[in-house]
Amino acid sequence: MKKKVIIIGAGPAGLTAAYEILKKSNDFDVTILEKSNTFGGISKTVNYQGNYMDMGGHRFFSKIDRVNEIWEEMLPLQGKEINPEKCDNVFLYRNRVSRIYFNGKFFDYPITISYNTIKNMGLATTTKVIFSYMSSKIKGLPEDNLENLYINRFGKKLYNMFFKNYTTNVWGRHPNEIDASWGKQRAKGLSILSVLKDSLKIGDKVETSLIKQFKYPKFGPGQLWEHMAEVVKDKGAKIIKEANVVEIHKDNNNISSITYEKNGKNKILKGDFIISSMPLKDLINDMNGVPKNIKSIAKKLPYRDYMTLGVLVKKLGKNFISKNQDNKLIPDCWVYVHDANVKMCRFQIYNNWSPYLVKDNKNTIWLGLEYYVNKDDKYWKMSEKEFSKYCIKEMLKLGLIDSEEDIIKTHLEKVEKAYPAYFDTYDKIDELIKYLNGINNLYCVGRNGQHRYNNMDHSMMTSIEAVNNIINNIKDKSNIWNVNTESEYHESISK
Repeated sequence: MKKKVIIIGAGPAGLTAAYEILKKSNDFDVTILEKSNTFGGISKTVNYQGNYMDMGGHRFFSKIDRVNEIWEEMLPLQGKEINPEKCDNVFLYRNRVSRIYFNGKFFDYPITISYNTIKNMGLATTTKVIFSYMSSKIKGLPEDNLENLYINRFGKKLYNMFFKNYTTNVWGRHPNEIDASWGKQRAKGLSILSVLKDSLKIGDKVETSLIKQFKYPKFGPGQLWEHMAEVVKDKGAKIIKEANVVEIHKDNNNISSITYEKNGKNKILKGDFIISSMPLKDLINDMNGVPKNIKSIAKKLPYRDYMTLGVLVKKLGKNFISKNQDNKLIPDCWVYVHDANVKMCRFQIYNNWSPYLVKDNKNTIWLGLEYYVNKDDKYWKMSEKEFSKYCIKEMLKLGLIDSEEDIIKTHLEKVEKAYPAYFDTYDKIDELIKYLNGINNLYCVGRNGQHRYNNMDHSMMTSIEAVNNIINNIKDKSNIWNVNTESEYHESISK
């Protein structure tokens, strides 16, 4: 008799779990419950009238061998025998270009101590930055919040320039209200000293944030996850879309069954193992027999919601055209917006991610304007027309476009609980983890499943570890929660 595995969520973590368990064993019957009607979670790709939108921008780069193997098993890399002009299921090899737009000028991302940086900041400001950093090293603030962490790493001057307003914009909280562990996870090994070493090519190690190239599916990240969903179905998995989990039935220290709602009807599904990538807040809320203190921690776990406006334009403003390349489009995949006068945090240039994301790549530019909001705030509640008007005003303010007449069309996408946040009850997350680990047949994986701002490959790795535990009957789950604790892996300190 095969053991029944229920996987909640068909994002990178959930699909990886299904693929791994079906690839490595014939002893399991797998069912995936996906709340939406798409695959990939926040890594999905939206096709709007032939123009594709990547929710957040997803580079395919990893130092984890098994993750790279899975990607290669899904899509081949372009080469002499794989021509993307003739083959759709293919990884493109892309150049990594991203910069910061601050005070009307472009700065390297991450910040480097380069001629361009000194020129943009000016010698006087650069000198203040260096002395500010030296002062912070002498004082050594306690790293009990994100503000102090950044000041210790970069000095107060650089913190005020590049971190304070941007972080507040992203999270909706002042950095002194955010747990320092977020910065420690996302900015591993980065400081003015590491930036100086990288700028001067001192040392052999290269931070992940400094990678020059990455792989990217021809039609965006969702293409890979849609393909993986087909692969796991071919291997025998059952995928139920638009299946909203509403109850998790726990008997003592085991979960016996899941109730999900589909088409207005509740259905019960029994399972021997539960692999969950659903938000911890919802997981605990739907579970019976949970102690009040654990319920309270989960209920107050914070998230940041996400809105992105796709904007198809005829051309960009003069600051966003490369004068050194015959007035061609700037090469950035995305640009971080560090401007206190706008709410926009970042914009993507989809043409540079993949020319195949844009229906008319030669004559139009397809942008994704990114905003981080709360579901109950005024931005989320705006109609698409209202939000488009708001964004266009910010585009004009930044000089991203010269005139509204340059806009051809817009399209809005929203994602709830896109980013788990590190404040409010996050400081009690260890209590929650201890309780969840006490449920024998429950395995929490992925970004929301662990309430941890993991990159895509680390989300996948949590599932790889969970499957290994299930197949080998390993009870200790610390390996699953310890993914992404190494000292030097890092993709971006801002997003």
